[in-house]
Amino acid sequence: MIQEVLVTTQNAEGVTHITPMGIHVIDDDFIILPFRPSTTLDNILQSKTAVINYCNDVRIFAGCLTGRRDWPLTATQKIKGHYLSAALAHREVELIRIEEDPTRPKLYCKTINLVNHSAFQGFNRAQFAVLEAAILVSRLKMLPIEKIEPEIAYLSIGLDKTAGDHEREAWGWLMTIIDQHKQQTVQS
Repeated sequence: MIQEVLVTTQNAEGVTHITPMGIHVIDDDFIILPFRPSTTLDNILQSKTAVINYCNDVRIFAGCLTGRRDWPLTATQKIKGHYLSAALAHREVELIRIEEDPTRPKLYCKTINLVNHSAFQGFNRAQFAVLEAAILVSRLKMLPIEKIEPEIAYLSIGLDKTAGDHEREAWGWLMTIIDQHKQQTVQS
C-alpha cells in the first residue's frame, strides 16, 4: 500500500526539510523512496531518522511543490527532528536497512514513536483533487502536457463541487506551476 504523506527530515545544522511523498507500507515496515539527488535522501542517510506526517491540510502538499515550505513545526519526542504542527498524527521512524538503487533507493524504516494529535475526518473530493494535482505537478518533467490537461480537467470537477478556501488556495498554486510549465514548453 502507498500512503500520501509529508516527510520531514533534518540536516546536521538542524534545518528541517518538508517534502510530500508516497511511502510504501508493507507489514510493519515503512519504505521511503526518495529520488537521487534529494535533500530528503541526504538527510535520512545522515541522521538515520525521519518523520512521517499524516495531514489533511492539502495546502502543505501543494505548497511544498510550489516553493512554500515555511510551515509551523513542533519538536519530536523520541528522535532529533520536527513534525508538522498541522499533522493529525506523526510517526517518528528510524532507518534500519537500505536497498541501493542508482535512481531511487529503498529506505526501510521502523517506527520509534507514533503520536495521534487529532481525529481524521476524511478527505473531501477537493482535497483528493489537490493531492492528485500535486502528484501531477511533481511529474511535470516526466509526463506530456497532453496527459496532464485532461486529468486536471477531470479533477477540477470535484474541486468545484466541494472545495473550501484552503483547497482553492492550494489548487491555485498548482495551476500557476502548470501554466508556467506550459508556457516554457511552448517557448522551447
